[in-house]
Amino acid sequence: MKIRSMTGFAKVRRSIGDGELSLSVKAVNHRGLDLHFHMSSEFDPFEAVLRGVAKKMVCRGHLDIRVFLARSGGDSGGPTLNRGLFESYLAAYREASSIAGIEIKPDVATAFRIPAMFEGDRQTELPAEMESTLASMMTQALEELNLFREREGGETSLSLLERNVAIQDAAKKIAEIRGRATPLYQARLRERLGELLNGANLEPQRLAQEAAMLADRSDIGEEITRLGIHSQQLGILLNTGGEVGKKLDFLLQEMNRETNTILSKTNGIGELGLNITELALGIKSEVERIREQSLNLE
Repeated sequence: MKIRSMTGFAKVRRSIGDGELSLSVKAVNHRGLDLHFHMSSEFDPFEAVLRGVAKKMVCRGHLDIRVFLARSGGDSGGPTLNRGLFESYLAAYREASSIAGIEIKPDVATAFRIPAMFEGDRQTELPAEMESTLASMMTQALEELNLFREREGGETSLSLLERNVAIQDAAKKIAEIRGRATPLYQARLRERLGELLNGANLEPQRLAQEAAMLADRSDIGEEITRLGIHSQQLGILLNTGGEVGKKLDFLLQEMNRETNTILSKTNGIGELGLNITELALGIKSEVERIREQSLNLE
């Protein structure tokens, strides 16, 4: 499966019975699959079928699914107010105001969002094939949506691969500078060991442990290696495709952690340390840009 973004829109229409049926899907970012249906109560029996289709075709994202039947005929030019439900809504506000002893003003905009607040003047029995028609329309809409999301996901993936190449180039430069900075790291290690031994009588085993700890805190070789491995994995993930969003998030956290450790170990080696710091900050910037863009990938 190709990499997909989590944003897009698709709409399909079908002539059915005495009108036109439309189904639209709008998708935006979400950590999981979040489905929201907007349709009149006559379509409630078919929601489970629509959910089933969506779960088969979409992995992640917030989907707003709207279904509307525009019936033909002179007296059905559009939805009309369900007066009984609206009057019940107002009556409930008046009762609450009386009980509380305070003035409570009803919110008409909120009332209009109540399911079934708008209905047709006449209720026509839906045809028997409505379930299969809706399932077919949902499938078509999601196919169009996924094509759009694949195009957008492909463009995003190319951008991320370019940024990942920049990270790899910077990591190689840091490794090259580290080679030239090794004598400086060793000098700093000798200096710290000298401070540790000054006037102290340490056992050989304790001295070896302290020396190993100081060496680990001074060298960045392991961090560069791990950063390179994570960067290679990121490239493989983007080239393989599929559902990559959560995996990318984990890799980027690890890359950011290694870069922070490199930055913490570059003090005390002069100009070469400043060069490493500049490159590492550049890596952090690229990692953050990749993270921001990857938030929109499924």
